Amino acid sequence: MKQYDAVVIGAGVSGCAIARQLSRYHGRFLVAERALDVCEGASKANSAIIHAGFDAEPGTWKAKMNVAGNAMMDRLAQELDIPFRRVGALVVCLSAGDLPKLEALYRRGLENGVPGLSLLTGDQARALEPNLTETVAGALLAETSGIVCPFELTLGLGESAAINGVEFSFHTQVKALARAPEGWRLVTSQGELFARAVINAAGVYAGLFHHMACGDNIEILPRKGEYCLLDKTAGSHVSRTIFQLPGRLGKGVLVSPTVHGNLLV
Repeated sequence: MKQYDAVVIGAGVSGCAIARQLSRYHGRFLVAERALDVCEGASKANSAIIHAGFDAEPGTWKAKMNVAGNAMMDRLAQELDIPFRRVGALVVCLSAGDLPKLEALYRRGLENGVPGLSLLTGDQARALEPNLTETVAGALLAETSGIVCPFELTLGLGESAAINGVEFSFHTQVKALARAPEGWRLVTSQGELFARAVINAAGVYAGLFHHMACGDNIEILPRKGEYCLLDKTAGSHVSRTIFQLPGRLGKGVLVSPTVHGNLLV
């Protein structure tokens, strides 16, 4: 049975980031991924936005880590040699009656410690983004919001971890997880493993491994969206990420430039 100091389940952006951090320490580390490569799950199909952090509930770990992680991106992109652009974002309000909700989002961002936030009138927003509709009554500008390439970020993190000695085992599905003396026994499609520690980075399947290890239950309800990647001839339609003010049914449609010059809807 192969033995490791830690096994990371999942080779998405979280698992690869964890693996890169583990590679700073002495030990034997493995990333087990059921797919054939890194970045085969949700990490490969998302909006590619490095959020500023104004939306998260104040006081939560999500709020704290979002702001901290955003501040780390310039250095991380340089270390990994990946594209990262701090283009900024606008949350647009399409009704004057909803302006108090926009102001509440602004105050939440201030409480979370997000720098570079400001409230704009509709005219000020259109001066920055001329293609905004005339119905925009106001906007929240978040200057620290940025964009990356999801593939290159995950590949960069995984490559750095591998160069520094972390092992990756692809086409390896973890089927069972149980306590063992001084660690954990993992039954996988490629045989059994022993690890002193197991790190659950399985994304929407994280609940499955949580249930194997813990008595309490968690339920993950994933949602799917649709992404349209438009030609580079439309890439300059906006220069910032454009959100609409979140409503009862969610965040609605976003429009964003990409680091490669396309337009993402």
